[in-house]
Amino acid sequence: MNDESSLHSLRRDYDRNPLQESDLDPDPVQQFRVWFNDARASGIAEPNAMTLGTADAAGHVSCRMVLLKAYDDRGFVFFTNYGSRKGRQIAENPHASLLFPWVALARQVEIAGRVEKISVAQSVAYFINRPFGSRLGAWVSDQSEIIPSRQILLTKFEELKRKFAHGEIPKPDDWGGYRIVPDSIEFWQGGHDRLHDRFLYARTGEAWKISRLSP
Repeated sequence: MNDESSLHSLRRDYDRNPLQESDLDPDPVQQFRVWFNDARASGIAEPNAMTLGTADAAGHVSCRMVLLKAYDDRGFVFFTNYGSRKGRQIAENPHASLLFPWVALARQVEIAGRVEKISVAQSVAYFINRPFGSRLGAWVSDQSEIIPSRQILLTKFEELKRKFAHGEIPKPDDWGGYRIVPDSIEFWQGGHDRLHDRFLYARTGEAWKISRLSP
């Protein structure tokens, strides 16, 4: 059997009960909290892992996995190097999307909106609570830049380990948090015979409008 024919046979029928609008919280952040807590309780590895999609000014798109580190009514927060590819794209085009792929639960959540930096104080508060190695790693990596070998990173890591052995590690100036302020949040749940349930929350001023989408 070749790869193409074997891929044709890869399918799963979803056995969840149909999702109704009456099952949803009118506030999408509260609804996200319900589903996120379900994902955590299920034992999924890193339920806060999410695909971040960004694009530059010319519309060239890139995606990568990042970790959600905070969320509330203001938006969804992750941390990175501001000079990374994602950081450069956000500087050119401050709009992005997030996707939580909770495949084991036959659920996913897509969030789209504008991106803003969180305050330096908030970034520092998070940074100082990171593990020692993670704080050093933020100094070591010029994220997304070409390097000749992994040894470059290891050598720099050991140098910084000695430098900061007896003192606090400050937050690098080019590292911190971004918040995605959502304009829309879509909840998708798998259904029998590919009749999936999709509900879109779209921001209308200070309120949210819920619409069912065709699968």
